[in-house]
Order: sequence, then structure tokens, then C-alpha cells
Amino acid sequence: MALGLMINTQLFAASMAPVQSSRGMVVSAQHLASKVGVEILKKGGNSVDAAVAVAYALAVVYPAAGNLGGGGFMTLKLEDGRETFLDFREKAPLAATKGMFLDPEGQVIKSLSTRGHLAVGVPGTVSGLEYARKKYGTMSRQALMDPAVKLAQNGFVLEAGDVEMLHVATEDFKKDPEAKDIFLKKGKPFEVGDRLVQKQLAKTLKRIQHQGVEDFYIGQTAKSISISSLENGGIITTQDLRQYQTREMRPIGCNYRAYRILSAPPPSSGGVTICEILKILEPYPLNEWGFHSAKSLHYQIEAIRRAYVDRNTSLGDPEFHDNPIDYLLSPSHLDHLRSSIDPVIATPSAQLMPAGMVQEGENTTHFSVIDSFGNAVSMTYTLNDWFGARVVAKGTGILLNNEMDDFTIKLGVVNQFQLLQGRVNQIEPSKRPLSSMSPTIVLKNDQIVMVLGTPGGSRIITAVLQTLINTIDYDMTIQEAVDAPRFHHQWVPDVVFAEDYALPPDAKEQLEASGYTIKPSRLANHMAAIMVGGARLSEVKPQSRLYFGANDPRRNTGLALGQ
Repeated sequence: MALGLMINTQLFAASMAPVQSSRGMVVSAQHLASKVGVEILKKGGNSVDAAVAVAYALAVVYPAAGNLGGGGFMTLKLEDGRETFLDFREKAPLAATKGMFLDPEGQVIKSLSTRGHLAVGVPGTVSGLEYARKKYGTMSRQALMDPAVKLAQNGFVLEAGDVEMLHVATEDFKKDPEAKDIFLKKGKPFEVGDRLVQKQLAKTLKRIQHQGVEDFYIGQTAKSISISSLENGGIITTQDLRQYQTREMRPIGCNYRAYRILSAPPPSSGGVTICEILKILEPYPLNEWGFHSAKSLHYQIEAIRRAYVDRNTSLGDPEFHDNPIDYLLSPSHLDHLRSSIDPVIATPSAQLMPAGMVQEGENTTHFSVIDSFGNAVSMTYTLNDWFGARVVAKGTGILLNNEMDDFTIKLGVVNQFQLLQGRVNQIEPSKRPLSSMSPTIVLKNDQIVMVLGTPGGSRIITAVLQTLINTIDYDMTIQEAVDAPRFHHQWVPDVVFAEDYALPPDAKEQLEASGYTIKPSRLANHMAAIMVGGARLSEVKPQSRLYFGANDPRRNTGLALGQ
């Protein structure tokens, strides 16, 4: 089924054909970073080499989310059959406490967990990139970081999408002297055609280029981050940085129809929640019911609603919590959830509130890479909100994350993504907060057929889910699946958020009559996806090394580029 729609409200037209290549593909949220990745592939690097180079480049050209001062996840499927997952998520500092963002009366202090140095978790990105390069890459750190160093040192010309992104944080940049000097031009916002030069960041990148993780976690950069934190109300020390380590673990895996899904395990909720939703939906004939028909939407929303209850209350850092993954994906639990769905009426979210849970009253980037050998990398990393805590570590040019807000700050209080989370995710020293990041790889008969992921906070899971359903159930091309208008539900708030054209008028009318509250949605995601062997799954040829890249039109900065 071809969709024939583009979600961009400025252009309501047919989807373009995906970008095609036979030697490799890079899809990222910034065109210059995609070009860096392809150049690495052309020089003989593998997908991990390209991913590392893209990540460092994004730290320069996509400062809203690309980063050195954040963290993330990487899902890998290698041509020799190995499957693995790297966790370089930020950690709570050693001095962190459950009540660190509350006033003496126990009330949440507005913006304390989202702005400023106290909001910052211990960064993991540099550790994760170097771990991946050493173990799975083939090229030197110097070669992979050269493009990022040059982009920071010489600057790059800002296009409309770059400027729109920078303008989001103008008022906060004015409050931080370091950020003001970098991201404002004599105190005023940059304009299209201006050149953004980041001399301090270039020096930091050069130190990392020569010294590796030692600089960032023990050396001069570590000292600068700690001093900047402690001088500005933060709590990150050199000890916090010195003890940081990337974790390697097995991806979450599940089967859906004829396909195997590989995605992120805890401390990400992404893989478990996507698998849970897909397994609830598997018995239903979504294709027969039709794309975004009222019936199809009803069952998808109800499955999403139930899985988010489990996501928000049952999952956390595996070093602190025994995640009940086998139970959540067990046939008995899935049957129970399925049987609780009324075929017509929406289930009020309040009815699904677990016993003992109280209730009151983004950003990230993803890129997908595959090389001519068939090695695939799906990587999502983040500062959490756009530009993170909107502060720069003095003398480094590094924007810092506001990842502490992803913890349960207070039971019964939602975070900036309106997620209501439980005790499992409360703040503890050295703990990694729960995430929604879902870097995903799809297989059929152990052959890679898709590589995908997206930013978007709590909407990551539903965006990846719908892209999977669009390709598997509705046989859309990868570009149609990425372009297709999306909807979102996350249990609390009890609202269906729908992009323009996501709900046909008759379906919207039926859903509202069934008890759903529907509200307009912002364009929150930037899906970066690759399909292997064909533009749509029904056309995929086994063993084919044709790659089809899809860049999401929701952000006008990205690029799908073949080698």
C-alpha cells in the first residue's frame, strides 16, 4: 500500500523516492555530518568508523543534540553475525540525592532539573565513541575526528534549519556567558548565511583526538567540566568523570510477523516497550483493517497505552533494578493486556494506574549507517532537551546535558516530556536514568532489512513503532513510512497527540465518539532510516547490497547520502 502523503504541512504531496546506493548509506539529522560519514566509508572505513566520525561532527554542526557533553546508545549488527549494544548513557553524580530538586516543603523547584549545572548528568558520549572505535572500528581516532576539528575550527555556514534550531535557545544563551560567546553574534541571534565558528570546541576536540578518553575523563577537559560545575551550583567532580565506563550488553530481541527486531535494553525502555506493543498487536490484521482506520488506530493506541504503563513503572537501570523483561514479554502477560482491550471503547488511563502510584494534576538525535560489507550501526545520543541544560563548561565549548530530569524527580510529578514515572527510576548516585531512545535494527532470516531510529523524548518509541508497522504491515517504501503522519499516546496524559493528516476525518470522529481526547501534535521527531535490498519489504531481495536511505522531512537539516 503506497501512502502518497507527506507530513510537512507546507507541502502536502507524494513522498519522494528513497536515496539509493550499492556501497553504503548514512542518514543523519545534519547534511554536513552525513557527508562526513560517507567520506569515511569512501576511505575504507566500516560503519562503526563512519558512526564515530558522524557523532563527533554532529557535536559541532548540530549542537542542539549532537554532543560531547551527553550520552546515548548504539545497536550494532555486524556482517560476521555478531549483535551487540553499547550503553554510554549519562549517570547521576556521586553527590546526587532523591530530593535534590525539591524545596524544604518537598515541592519541585521549577526548572532546577532542566536548566543549569545541577541538571547535568555525568557525560558518556566520548567514552562510548572511543569504546566502539577501539573494539569494532578499523581507523584511527585522529582520522575520524579530523572532520569535526576542521568544522569547529573553520566554522560552517548556517542554513535555515540550523538557524531555526539556534533561535530556540536564544534567551537561555544570553544567561550563560560561555554559551553567549559561542551561539550568539554580539549578543544577537545568528542569521542564515552567517558562519558559526567554535574555537574552544576545536581545542577540546584536538585534545581528545590526541589523548582520547584520558583527556575527557581524567585530563584537562575533565578538570574544566568539574570546575565549571562546582562554581555554578553543580555537583560533578573529577571523581565522577574518572569512574565513568561504557557498558556492553545484549540488545533486546523479539519477533514480529516474519521479522526479528533488535533494539535497546534497559536503561532504555525503547526495545522492551516496542516489543511489547508489537506482540500485543501481532494477532490483529492491521493490513486488512487499513492504514489509520478507526479500528486500526484504536487497537494501536490501546496497546501503546498499556505498554507505557509497564514502561513507566517497571523499568530502570539494570545495575539497580531487576527488570522483569521476561514477564513483560511473556505470552500470559500479553494475553492479559490484549484481553483488557475493549473492541470499541477507549480505556481511561486512570483505570490502568498501578496500585500505590500517585498522580498530580527533548532533545536527541539519531543516525543510521550501513557499509558495503553489511555492518550496520543504529545510534541515538542526546543532551535530553534541545541544547541540554543550555550551559557550556567554561573553556571547553562543550554544551552540557540536562539528563537528571529523566529521573523520577518526585513521585507523581511528570518530567519535561510529561512522563509519569515510578520509584524504580528515582535518583541514586551513579545510576543511569530511564530512557526512551530506541536505536533499532530489523532482520529477516538473519539478514539486515532495516536500520532506524529517531529523537523525540517520550515520542521516540511510538515513532519507531509506527515506522515498523508502516513497512511491515502496510508495505510502504522506507521513505513513505518515514514521511507518514504520526500519532502519539503515552498513558499519561490521557491524550492522543496527532500530527496534521494523521487521522482521517471519519476515523477522528469515531475515535472521539469512543472516548478519546485528541489534540494537535508538534513535529517532534527526525527519523533516520535505511532499508536493505529493496525500497519496500515486499521488494527486498535476499543477499542484496542495495541500500535505500530515508531522511525525515520534519527537520530541514538532515540528509540521506549513499557512498
